[in-house]
Amino acid sequence: MLTLYPMSFYEFLLAMGEENGLARILQEKHFDMMPLFAEKFKEYLKYYFYVGGMPEVVAAFVENRDWKKSRDIQNKILKNYRNDFSKHAPKDILPRINMVWDSILAQLAKQNKKFIYGVLKEGARAKEFELAIQWLTDAGLLHKIYAITKPASPLVAYQDFSTFKLYHNDLGLLGAMSKLKAKILVESNTVFEEFKGALTEQYVFQQLLLKEDISINYYPFDNGRYELDFIIDNEEGDLIPIEVKAGKNLKAPSFKVYCDRHHPHTAVKTSLTNYKPENRMLHLPLYAINTL
Repeated sequence: MLTLYPMSFYEFLLAMGEENGLARILQEKHFDMMPLFAEKFKEYLKYYFYVGGMPEVVAAFVENRDWKKSRDIQNKILKNYRNDFSKHAPKDILPRINMVWDSILAQLAKQNKKFIYGVLKEGARAKEFELAIQWLTDAGLLHKIYAITKPASPLVAYQDFSTFKLYHNDLGLLGAMSKLKAKILVESNTVFEEFKGALTEQYVFQQLLLKEDISINYYPFDNGRYELDFIIDNEEGDLIPIEVKAGKNLKAPSFKVYCDRHHPHTAVKTSLTNYKPENRMLHLPLYAINTL
C-alpha cells in the first residue's frame, strides 16, 4: 500500500526545475546559504500557496505559469470531489458532509481554529456530524489533529478526542475554495496573512504531514488562554513545540509561556525571517520547514 499526498514545497521546487538550486539547498540543509536566496525562496513559496501540490495543477503551472489554467484545474478537482460525495457517501449523511466541507474555510479563518459545530448551523451537536467528518477524513480530503491535555510523551496517550482542528488536503484547493486572487501574490507578503494566517498554518501542517513517523497535535492550556499551534514528538520522544507566524508581528505569548514552563529540548518558530539557531530556540523560515 502506498499513501499519496499532494506534492510538498520541496517537490514543487523540483518540478520548477530547481533540483540543482533551491531544492538542493533545502535537501542538503545548507542553512548558511538560505539567506542569500531568501527572496527567491519566498517568490516560489507564494507560487506554491496559489498552485498547491495537486500534480495536474503543478504540471500545468510548470508548463507556462498560467494562473487561470491552474485555477480552472483546481475548480475541476473540487467539482469532482463534490460529485464523489453524491456517488459514494451514504445518502443519509450527504447533506452534513457538504456542510462540513463548505465550512472548512470559516473554521480555519477563526482566530481559534478549533472545530466549532456551531459554525455549521446554530445549535449543531457533535453526534449529528461525527459520521460526516469521519467520512471526509477517511477519504483523505480533510485531516484531523487533536488537542492534547498534557505535554507528555507519547502524545497520542494524551489526545482529547472531543477537541480538534480540521485541515484541508491541499493548500491550493483551499485557496481555490476561497477564490484567492493571483494578484494578491504580488502584493508584498499579504498572501501569508490571508484568513488570519489560515493558509500559512495549512501550509505548515501539509509539510509536517509527510513525516509519517511523528504525531501532530496542538496544545490549548490555562483554560484556553494560550495555545500552541502544533506540538510534535520525534523518534527520541522529545516534544517539539512549533509556532507559526504569518505576518510581521513575531510576538508569540503562548509559545513563550510554554517554553518558560517546560524548557523543551528544541522549540521551533517558523516565519518569513531567516534561519537562526538560538540556544534551544530555532527560527526556521517557512520555506525550510521540511528540514525539521
